[in-house]
Amino acid sequence: MNTHATLHDPPADRIETVRAFNRFYTNQLGLLGRAFLDSRFTLTEARIIYELAARPGLPAKKLIEELHLDPAYLSRILKKFRNDGLLLTRPDPQDQRSQLLELTAEGVSQARALAVRSREEIAAMLSPLNAAQQEMIATAMGRIETLLSAPSVRNFTLRAHHPGDISWVLGRQTKLYIEEYGWNGEYEGLILQIAADFIQNFKPGREFCWIAEFGGEIAGSVFLVDAGGGTAKLRLLYVEPFARGLGIGRALVRQCITFAREAGYETLTLWTNDVLASACKIYEAEGFVLVAEERHHSFGKDLNGQTWQLGL
Repeated sequence: MNTHATLHDPPADRIETVRAFNRFYTNQLGLLGRAFLDSRFTLTEARIIYELAARPGLPAKKLIEELHLDPAYLSRILKKFRNDGLLLTRPDPQDQRSQLLELTAEGVSQARALAVRSREEIAAMLSPLNAAQQEMIATAMGRIETLLSAPSVRNFTLRAHHPGDISWVLGRQTKLYIEEYGWNGEYEGLILQIAADFIQNFKPGREFCWIAEFGGEIAGSVFLVDAGGGTAKLRLLYVEPFARGLGIGRALVRQCITFAREAGYETLTLWTNDVLASACKIYEAEGFVLVAEERHHSFGKDLNGQTWQLGL
């Protein structure tokens, strides 16, 4: 039995795709040779110089932890830097086993030269591409960094919608629900109608659309609309698969609740289907009560519709 197995173990083809990309990108950046950016430094040495330039007085122990370096290996590099006049060290008052590291003027000069060369190399790599292609690469790299970061730094933000956002999220939500639940184009017609009414009859201070962003990309959204008679309606909640598990859905629902209360609504209601189980769990956790259910045939499927309600 594999004790390291998890529910998210990747398939072999996905692993090979990542391995292939690693080989491609290390070759693309010329990381396989000893010298980095045609300098006198190795890749590891250049990375240490970058960290010291960005954070003067950094403890050596911190470098070891963050860059996963062998202490003896780092010690040899630091000795080389001192001998070359690039580095100053002093005892760390917080830890007598560590040192505080700071570049000399020459070390700072070398760091700046490396930064210039790095920017020039990346610019040369991107310049044959048009602006849209460059943006695609930057977005994809941002997503990789965000998803592979520690959970504590996987931050998302919520904002008001901008022109073009609503059309985008409608397309994404339609595609996702077709893929995940087998719904047909009827659903697209429904949400287009909902969005058109929201845009054409928008009531400032009474209605809102929130967009969630994660890693520089739209990661979800929700609408709150005026249903009349002191009732607000939560509509079209969705979260992108790549951003699920971060609390985005719960945060969007809570924004609706807070806004509805501040706007003076007495009740917040919503209609959904029980196949959207994750969303239903959020509604229940936030205090919504299931007040009605009905079987219906919509979007090419036999479904169980649900009406949920929250007193404000």
